[in-house]
Amino acid sequence: MPPGPDPLSDVLRTVRITGALFFLNELSLPCEPARVPDGEVIARVIAPNAQNIISYHVVTRGTVWGGLYRAGAAPVKLEAGDVLVIPRGDAYWLGMEADKPAPPDVDQTLGFMRLVASGALPYVISVGAGGARRASVVCGFLGCDQAPFNPLISTLPRLLVVRGVKRQNGTPADRLDRLIDVTLAEAQENQPGSASVRLRLSELIFVETIRRYLGTMPDGQTGWLAGLKDAIVGRAIALMHESPSRTWTLPSLAKEAGTSRSALADRFTKLVGRSPMAYLAKWRMQLAAQMLADGVSKVSAVALEVGYDSEAAFSRAFKRAAGVAPAAWRERGTSAA
Repeated sequence: MPPGPDPLSDVLRTVRITGALFFLNELSLPCEPARVPDGEVIARVIAPNAQNIISYHVVTRGTVWGGLYRAGAAPVKLEAGDVLVIPRGDAYWLGMEADKPAPPDVDQTLGFMRLVASGALPYVISVGAGGARRASVVCGFLGCDQAPFNPLISTLPRLLVVRGVKRQNGTPADRLDRLIDVTLAEAQENQPGSASVRLRLSELIFVETIRRYLGTMPDGQTGWLAGLKDAIVGRAIALMHESPSRTWTLPSLAKEAGTSRSALADRFTKLVGRSPMAYLAKWRMQLAAQMLADGVSKVSAVALEVGYDSEAAFSRAFKRAAGVAPAAWRERGTSAA
């Protein structure tokens, strides 16, 4: 990453990623697999105001299998240290056997999540008949905004596996490992504020998972995260995030990014999937959506903050991006809060 502004933190803050549910599953054979319906269904119980549900599972012991219910999706094997991420709210399953189970029982799953969310079930949940083969999985569910523009979620595959890093002499390999250790230690205690601490840990574990993925991403990948890793494209993204209201042009952006106009346009489009100016327009709308949802600023003030001199021009652009007028978006956001 180039020094200076931090676009990943900008996105995480602007799309309002928040912990919704977090618990530790202790599994033993024979046991029923977890069959999780799509995020829109889950959100009704654990995060009613969320536009998207991100699910992730960290295997801390043993071996488990998981996969999407989408046609043609093959199961993946997960071992200690691996993280399975379902970033776009797809229905999926997770269990100790490789065979894909029947589709989710929505009422049963929602009933279980409702009990966990209410605190009626303990943080550590044992599932199975106590057989010799066992596994432990930290399960996290996060809510976030998806519209009008979430560059992080849109760049991730529908099912992402981030492989673990081998520990040396039991020493945590990186920050993600250390966070898992803190989480497991927290599971052994029941101090005041534990539920709040665990939800914050769930957010940190997800961020560290993305950072590990970013650090191990092979050459040749495309997408927003690949753009962040590129010296030139990453610099251009950082500049637009640092000054989104500035009257950027392709020549001015290329000059400050240290390259030619044509080189920036070609490289940015190849990696990110859209031109620099198209990316800026999308990012401005996401910033505007956050400010409007906060309900503090007038539409005219939001327009200026994201680089529009005309409230009318901003309103037209926002409605094209979000599907509703700025005032309607603000009203929806404040009523949800």
